[in-house]
Formats: sequence, structure tokens, C-alpha cells
Amino acid sequence: MRKIARFILVALLVAGLCNLPSLASSEKPLGVIAQAERARLDNTNASTGATVYAGDTFDTDIGGTLRLRLGTSQFYLLASSAAALAQNSSGAMLTLTRGTAGFSSAASGQLQLDTPAGIVRGAQGKPAYGQVTIKSPNELVVSAFRGELLLDDEGEFHSIPEGKSYRVTIEPDPEPSQNDNKDFQAAQNHHRKRRLVFAIILGGVAGLASYEIWQELSESPTKFDH
Repeated sequence: MRKIARFILVALLVAGLCNLPSLASSEKPLGVIAQAERARLDNTNASTGATVYAGDTFDTDIGGTLRLRLGTSQFYLLASSAAALAQNSSGAMLTLTRGTAGFSSAASGQLQLDTPAGIVRGAQGKPAYGQVTIKSPNELVVSAFRGELLLDDEGEFHSIPEGKSYRVTIEPDPEPSQNDNKDFQAAQNHHRKRRLVFAIILGGVAGLASYEIWQELSESPTKFDH
């Protein structure tokens, strides 16, 4: 009886070890690091060619840069920036928490930037090249270099035309006064939706992206037809 129990235990351990490779392989990589300078991947120095997965975090120092290649599309971070990589039903998404990030998205590989003001992506699933800079917790700049961008603020959509750059300010809706609402208590308990204020930046998007990044993306497989 003791030998049978021991045999069963050994069989269970072997089966568990055999399942480890399949569990590890179930997490598919999203892409690779195409360029890294003064940058980190999950708090370790980032290196060109390293594989990246959903859940990975990235940050760059002063003068640093990082570029991720995901199929025929790309994300990049400029200096003094931080972001995290994720994946949803629409494709890969980079959540920007500090600094500047951009993307060059092909129609076959839609990318999204998650920002404090909402999700930025190419309009109508078309190729796009855009950039977002967080100026403060309540202010950012959204630039459309190639193709039209769409800013999705929890179902409220805002268009950023090609060649334009907008300063976006996040403002909470004013709290209703007691005289303006018969049910003041209900108004107090109601969740107030924020409001986005857009101001176009004169001069368009000139100078917002480094020339080196522009060259790299223009020569990539996502180069746009003129």
C-alpha cells in the first residue's frame, strides 16, 4: 500500500513538472526592444533585442530613449518618461504615466496610448503616427504627425486632425449648487464627469518629436505613403 501511494505521489510530481513549460509558453511576447539608451525594462537596464510582454514597465533617464517594435507597429518613449505595456481586445496599449510617448501604428497592428485624458489611437483603424506629452497631472499635449488621431474619453470622442497639436486640460465639471438642483443630496452623491478643454497650439507639431525618432519611424515597415 505504501509503495502504491509513493508511486502516485511521484507520478503527480512528474505531471506537474511537465506542465511548467506549457504554462510558461502560454504568455506570448508582444514584441522586442528595437532601441534603448539610458532606459530600463522592469527596473533593469534595457537592451536592444530583448523580448517584451504585457505587464512590462519602462522608464528613461534624462537624455534617454526607448523604442519597441510590435510586428509592423512601434511605440517609443522620449527622455524622462515612464510607461507600462498591456494588451486588450483591440491590440497592444502603452499606459503613459510620465513624460512623452508616441506610436507608429499600421492598420494591421492597431496601437493605443492610455493617457490621463483618455485613450489615443488612429482613427477608424487607419495607420497613424502620434505623440502625447504629459505636462502636469491635468494637462497634456496630443500631436498627430501622420493620419488622424482619436482621443476616447470614456466614450466621448475627440478628433485630432493630421498635422495638428492640441493642449488638453482636464477640468472637473462644476459642482451644482443647492438652488440649481431640487434634490441636492442626490446631486452630491452623483459622480461628476470631468471635462476636457482643447486649445490648438500654433505652429502645429513642429519640434515636438526628435528628428532621430522621425527618421527611424519613417524608414520602418510602417512608413506612410504620401
